[in-house]
Amino acid sequence: MSWQTIKLKSASSLLGFVRYASKKTGGSTQNTNCKVKPKRRGWKVQDGHYVNSGHMLATQRTPRFHPGLNVGFGCNGTLFAMESGKVVVTCEQFDPNWEHTWVQRHYGGREHQKIYKKYFNVIPDPQHNRFKLVDEV
Repeated sequence: MSWQTIKLKSASSLLGFVRYASKKTGGSTQNTNCKVKPKRRGWKVQDGHYVNSGHMLATQRTPRFHPGLNVGFGCNGTLFAMESGKVVVTCEQFDPNWEHTWVQRHYGGREHQKIYKKYFNVIPDPQHNRFKLVDEV
């Protein structure tokens, strides 16, 4: 054997030992966890419906809806009925405190405009007008 044939054999034997990747590269995929549940925020009760006391009216992260008559405001922005009655949603003019920094940041440049917001109100049931007079103490 000549030197050149040995050289060719060694080159071809090196080609047989080329290392290939044993696994694919880890690319990112979407929705692999699938444990994130939707929050379902927004209106829970429409205008004109009847609710009991403590019923949830709307859920929100930022104050999009505001509490009106007989409506409470939870710590996480939830609006709930404080008395049983009929739900009435009104659109009323909003007069913010322009000295507050939060108001300046969110409503800056709208000082001379009218700003309207949605208010949830609960109109309570009328009293039954049936009572029995008990002797005074």
